[in-house]
Amino acid sequence: MTYPFNPPHRVLMGPGPSDAHPRVLKAMSSPLIGHLDPEFVRMMDEVKSMVQQTLLTKNNLTFVVSAPGSAGMETCLVNLLEPGDECIICVNGVFGGRMVDIAERCGAKVHRIDTDWGKVTEVSQIKKVLDVCPKPKLVAIVHAETSTGAMQPLQEISDLVHNAGSLLVVDAVTSYTGAPLKVDEWGIDAIYSGSQKCLSAPPGLSPVSFSEAAVKVLDNRKTKVQSWFLDLTMVKNYWAGAKRAYHHTGPVSAIFALHEALNIVLEEGLEERWARHEVVHNYLKMKLEALGFKFVVDEQHRLPNLNAVYLPEGVDEATLRTRLLNDYNIEVGGGLGVFAGKIWRIGIMGESCTKNHVNMLVGALEEML
Repeated sequence: MTYPFNPPHRVLMGPGPSDAHPRVLKAMSSPLIGHLDPEFVRMMDEVKSMVQQTLLTKNNLTFVVSAPGSAGMETCLVNLLEPGDECIICVNGVFGGRMVDIAERCGAKVHRIDTDWGKVTEVSQIKKVLDVCPKPKLVAIVHAETSTGAMQPLQEISDLVHNAGSLLVVDAVTSYTGAPLKVDEWGIDAIYSGSQKCLSAPPGLSPVSFSEAAVKVLDNRKTKVQSWFLDLTMVKNYWAGAKRAYHHTGPVSAIFALHEALNIVLEEGLEERWARHEVVHNYLKMKLEALGFKFVVDEQHRLPNLNAVYLPEGVDEATLRTRLLNDYNIEVGGGLGVFAGKIWRIGIMGESCTKNHVNMLVGALEEML
């Protein structure tokens, strides 16, 4: 018995993945080569260089984890935390809470800063916790909270963290290449993202980068990293030097796709790409508010590429979202956690960030509403 599968052609406007450019899909279908083939090694170097350019960093330890963004999160935390370490983690949505879970599994003592969902962490909140924990190993925060659509200001917090002699760890899964993100200028010590959001590559890879200060912490560990697969003391040797040390079988086709997606980003230009997301966000905002939708996040902290909105009164979100998918082939996301059943999360990321996408969505909503 066989099981043929023909995936439907969807318009992807949820929290990820986003639509992929035909060039990216074509790259993914290229002939396989070995993960230690000299040509693949050369391409890995190009991927590393393009990730450095798009993160605006010169960090030498910059590479791509062979797993999705959640593995990038785990890579940062399991390599920097040891049992007994103290850390501060800011929680204003699902993914801050996930960092807490991972840090506790590392045996760290977590000082948790909770903020209402849809809001951002204030500098004053971190100052208050630093009075209790004056020198944490690290402070971790989500730049773009995918569950709420909130974008966290980082520069003032970065200064505060470094004045305490600590590392700043940042989740940039949904902001990378879709909103301003400046690793070196903002003093970010460890950062992770994902391939399927604003990069518009298939899911399954996580770009990461570590500062010299973070590498020093890694080099001075007293205990083994709890995860063998994510242990940077070994993984970094697969991404460095002419003679690569075998660690695992790299996802060759996925990296082909990421290589092409990064080329497309650089062809457009980072600042131009950021500006495009802002323009399309404002167009979407105008159209949605005319239909009675209301944004969850205050305007000054609103993430342009992930729009969390309350639906018009009297509309059942799940029913409308199901009709949108089944009748119009348009995917948007529902709420998570405390927002489950209460909001939509509308993504305009990468290849899905066009006025035409907005027009398709709004046209369908006008008919249904």
